[in-house]
Amino acid sequence: MSRSSILNTYSSVGMDSQTESSRPAPPEPEFELALLSDPGTGRAANEDSCGHFVEGPGTALFAVADGVGGFDGGGVASALAVEVTLGSYQESPVEWGVAKRLYRAVQRANVEVHNKALLVPELRRMATTLTAVVIDHGMLNAAHVGDCRLYVARHKAIAQISQDHTMVAEQVKRGLMSAESAREHPERSILLRNLGHDLIVTVAKISMPLLQGDRVIVCSDGLYDVVRDNEIEALTRDVDATAACRILVDTANQRGTLDNVTCAVFRMIAAMPYRAEPVKASVWRQRLRRLFGADS
Repeated sequence: MSRSSILNTYSSVGMDSQTESSRPAPPEPEFELALLSDPGTGRAANEDSCGHFVEGPGTALFAVADGVGGFDGGGVASALAVEVTLGSYQESPVEWGVAKRLYRAVQRANVEVHNKALLVPELRRMATTLTAVVIDHGMLNAAHVGDCRLYVARHKAIAQISQDHTMVAEQVKRGLMSAESAREHPERSILLRNLGHDLIVTVAKISMPLLQGDRVIVCSDGLYDVVRDNEIEALTRDVDATAACRILVDTANQRGTLDNVTCAVFRMIAAMPYRAEPVKASVWRQRLRRLFGADS
């Protein structure tokens, strides 16, 4: 892949530029979505991949993957995972509902990456992380494996909704290491889960309602290794999704990120009927409650 960036954008604003008075007014937009991937300053090739599928004016699927395996096919694995996830989701019965369709699509992607690694000797060690999100009229559903991150930003607060499936993150979770120490740990990228190494993988499922103005950010470690969470929130505030992606990637490159850098930014434009949910057992719900407030 060349060093030029790849930018995919979607907005339901102004999709029909004709302005004849006989035409009905276009529907109010529900969201903006943009995705951007770049090799970064420390790599010649890009082993990250991203993609999206817009199913309707209120529904979008987007995914970010970070390949594992170097010359043994990390880029192949991430591209295949995104391709199969998007394709399998589109081919699945709508009657299943978006959460089941997404989960089945990611499981299918794991099988395809695993099988290709078995069939092609030079790709035998390839694998990938994958974080895929469907937002359907303000309801977020995600399927997550690995250490790409899913954030939700609300007003001036941000919460990491996904859990990194890494050895270091597990030590932080158990209280054996501080989060600050984990940022600089030399083994912070050692994965406990990925797509491709095993025929069956445990996929983390996430579901939560969004509010008007919420931003959903999915990114690879090439971004969050050099840009802190509060900075991600500030850099994506008060700009559209396309500008937010560009700012995030440019900031990571200016700081000399040693890895590929990829991000997706979704902005909830329409008003939603949801309210923040009460505290439950899961860590991410508690984190949201603490950061965003019960009545946000």
